[in-house]
Amino acid sequence: MAEVALLGTGRMGAAMAGRLADAGHRVRVWNRTTSSAQDLVESKDGAGLVLAASVAEAVGGADAVLTVLADGRVTSAVLLDEAVRAALPPECLVIDLGTSGVEAATSLGAELRRSGVRFVDAPVSGSVPAVLAGTLLVMASGTADDVTAAVPVLQAFAAEVLHVGEVGAGQAMKLAVNLVVHDLNAALAEALDLAERSGIDRADAYGVLEKSVVGAPFVRYKRPAFLDASTPTAMSLALVAKDLGLITAHARRLGGRLPVTEQTRDRVQQVVDAGWGERDMADLSRFPLDENPSV
Repeated sequence: MAEVALLGTGRMGAAMAGRLADAGHRVRVWNRTTSSAQDLVESKDGAGLVLAASVAEAVGGADAVLTVLADGRVTSAVLLDEAVRAALPPECLVIDLGTSGVEAATSLGAELRRSGVRFVDAPVSGSVPAVLAGTLLVMASGTADDVTAAVPVLQAFAAEVLHVGEVGAGQAMKLAVNLVVHDLNAALAEALDLAERSGIDRADAYGVLEKSVVGAPFVRYKRPAFLDASTPTAMSLALVAKDLGLITAHARRLGGRLPVTEQTRDRVQQVVDAGWGERDMADLSRFPLDENPSV
């Protein structure tokens, strides 16, 4: 089994760390908010998880370093810190599981390779329940050998690891997936608003949507959040806004436009600016859709 460092113990990172420990890996965890990582280690009663006081301490001697951080800027800042680069073992495999963006991934991969460190860009499709069930989809990019080397670690929480190309391709594929997810989320919000204004109960309307041709897996697993505002946040609207910014910016760099997604981006940003950034993405359906909304 591998010596693994996991950086970032938010909802996804904590779930991944638990699965890695359960699979027999020895996992050193680090988080910018130390209490989060400490709580995680204590919750496992020391079974396979060790708290690291610093990133350099976490990555020292690691076979694989997994990053589950907020964005590409943070991931790059953490991994390219001088002390961290010095602590990374030669030929260590760094696997970025976050939605960092194409530019950040390609730049980070090039910098790490110059330091003799291997890099796999490996964003995922799925949320915490998928991690806990071991059913995540990983969109991995890098050399074929590096992706193959990453599979035994990733299999602790992923059902499938797809090699989609060279570093950066994983991020591009994740952005394409999230384009559909976020546009569908906005469409669901508008569909429920239309149904409710027509006198149809929200739960009844959702049941029809779920059983109709639009009843994708996303529609099914987001049902609790759309029907119960007290459902814990799985993905915040602030993170949705971040993703939509990455998606539309990447399209512009490629010389294209995404008119529908640009409208979704602007709508989500309006809701975030109104103070709803920490609320779940399903709460887009609860923000007023009147011509002149007020909160």
